[in-house]
Amino acid sequence: MALAFSLRHHPRIASPLRPSLPRPRPRRLPFCVACVRPSASPAPGQGEAARGGSALVWFKNDLRVDDHPGLVAAVAKHETVVPLYVFDHRILSDLSDEMREILLFSVKELKELLKDQGSDLLLGFGSTEDVILELVNKVKPSHIYAEEEVEYNLRKLTTTVESSLSAVPFSWGNPEFIFWRTPFYDFKNLKELPASYHEFTKLKLSISLPLPAPTIPVFSMELKTSALPSLVDVKNYLDGTPCQSDDSWISLKKASPKSILKMNRNQNIMKTDPAERGEYYDEKGKETSSTFNNVRSTKISNSMFVSQEGSLVKGGTNTVLNALIAYLRYLEGTARDDWQELHDKLRKAERRKGASFSALFGSALYFGTISRRRVYYEAIKYEKERNAGFLSPFGYSAPTVAAAVDAVCSMEWYSVLALKSQICNEGVYPVRIWRWKGHFIQYTAVGNEGPAALLVHGFGAFLEHFRGNISNIADGGHRVWAISLLGFGKSEKPNVIYTELLWAELLRDFIVDVVREPVHLVGNSLGGYFVATVAGLWPSLVKSLVLINTAGSIVPTISSIPSVDVKLIQERKISGLAWLQAQLLLLFLRSTAGKFIEKCYPTNVERVDGWLVGEILRASFDPGAAIVLESIVSFDLSIPLNYLLGSFGGEVLIIQGMKDPLTKSEAFLSMVREHCNKVTVSELDAGHCPHDEVPQKVNSILREWITRIESSLHILERT
Repeated sequence: MALAFSLRHHPRIASPLRPSLPRPRPRRLPFCVACVRPSASPAPGQGEAARGGSALVWFKNDLRVDDHPGLVAAVAKHETVVPLYVFDHRILSDLSDEMREILLFSVKELKELLKDQGSDLLLGFGSTEDVILELVNKVKPSHIYAEEEVEYNLRKLTTTVESSLSAVPFSWGNPEFIFWRTPFYDFKNLKELPASYHEFTKLKLSISLPLPAPTIPVFSMELKTSALPSLVDVKNYLDGTPCQSDDSWISLKKASPKSILKMNRNQNIMKTDPAERGEYYDEKGKETSSTFNNVRSTKISNSMFVSQEGSLVKGGTNTVLNALIAYLRYLEGTARDDWQELHDKLRKAERRKGASFSALFGSALYFGTISRRRVYYEAIKYEKERNAGFLSPFGYSAPTVAAAVDAVCSMEWYSVLALKSQICNEGVYPVRIWRWKGHFIQYTAVGNEGPAALLVHGFGAFLEHFRGNISNIADGGHRVWAISLLGFGKSEKPNVIYTELLWAELLRDFIVDVVREPVHLVGNSLGGYFVATVAGLWPSLVKSLVLINTAGSIVPTISSIPSVDVKLIQERKISGLAWLQAQLLLLFLRSTAGKFIEKCYPTNVERVDGWLVGEILRASFDPGAAIVLESIVSFDLSIPLNYLLGSFGGEVLIIQGMKDPLTKSEAFLSMVREHCNKVTVSELDAGHCPHDEVPQKVNSILREWITRIESSLHILERT
């Protein structure tokens, strides 16, 4: 509902957010070309004369006034600054209900904070380009400030808004877009920044200081704005948007792999799934409430969380800063109820060393209610308080400080890497970024028409491992997606416990949110096992399944899931031995990568070129690479392939390089033929990665396979 309000002029009020901090040295001010840049040259007459005019600040996932270079620049150059947030279906549709609720809390606090200064946050519903166009006609801004995005969908949205405004000839001149970033490291040229973290650390770049919140100028205008919506309002809005997928498609994301496995284990017992009732069973089999055993059952009035069960911190900057201080001071203990609640959540989320930070603050960093460099600043400030103003060269004195610093430094590296991959892309295929649970995932999409195919790499690889396949398959009349999985390639490697089911969930969500239609799913090695898991758990997402020298095993006697190890359903934890094994494996891979890969390409070792080995080595130095290996050395791939293929029930093609040094191919195919139905086998004179070793042969097989399956599906649709 649109409401009219009037903002009257009165003396500026200092920001209540935080006490003023010393401004960083001039060389660290974020008004360099790399941080605040115009989208194009200013229109005639829009030079210095426009400095005192009005500006529009378009908030997206930067819901704060603290450490906001765009807002600081707008306030410094303009007498009137109009903050705006738009509830656009292109931003909201892929968020979970919990994330949407956290978003509403964040927008509410930002709006209240701005109103305390005599300003306000204008709210719009609908297409951003329509909302901004209407507002531009009323406010007549000379500049529009927006954060430079990394995620593909938001970059596309920004381009749409720019194009929409440029198509309208405004009598006072078209507004100029100013794109800004919050630089963590003090560098000037993104193109010259190395893509290797190993080389990047040698630069020893200083970390820029966060900016204090500016004093927002008050303006006197009557504008219409939407009221702050409720979660129900947001859902109703999304239900009415043309692009919204049907309920059955969306509901697939609500069915976790663990709940599906439980259901399949015992259909009778699981007719009333404890997970669906908000209950679970403890180690003794006793039914308990879903609230944590060590968390008080009464609701805390000043809770920093959406619910007692949730672990994500809600709210705006003030709330998040309070939570961050409580997190950092965990070792000190507290009598405050809200801090005690956060400490309880911290213990629950610390499944491996340092994992609790992202588990608690992931949503705050995603929505930008706090910047990464503010987290770093607060963590280092607290560390100095603990150590009489000094920082030890041997590490941090508090594990929470180490967790916070490691997390934001890692996030910043992958953010820069993602932006560099898109702006300075030197690869064969265009790189896009998808955010999954707040993490940066790289992928590519090639082809404009035809059936959809998704290519999934194996252990240690990345989307470019299909360098010889993507364009060829697309040229055959298909649309092809290839993805670098979480923890691999240039995708983010966060501090989480990686499991087969985690990667299966990622692929499921990618199909639902990005591809948005059933796919022909192709996987090599470990990626083959992941795609088989997706097909077995969510068969409606998959048209056909192609396994190229897949990982996994065939268990002759299995017909249902009871024999699957219970640790696939329980939360897996990483042992100290796994850490040691991961470190040793990492050193081994770095020293023998080239020779090891050559053994996997026995008929065409020339394909093991410097680029391939170099990219694998590059990724091994990324922050978090050792964490991925910790999980992988603990894998046992407990769900048999024949169970997954049977659950899928569709057509399966197995492409097997018969000279694979990692698999006894003859024995494996013998088991497949005996215990799996609807399986076609294609044997090749190749090793573990036939798609890259002999790409022409694999491309021909894949194109013929997809064409045949599509023909069969069309016949079925007609009958």
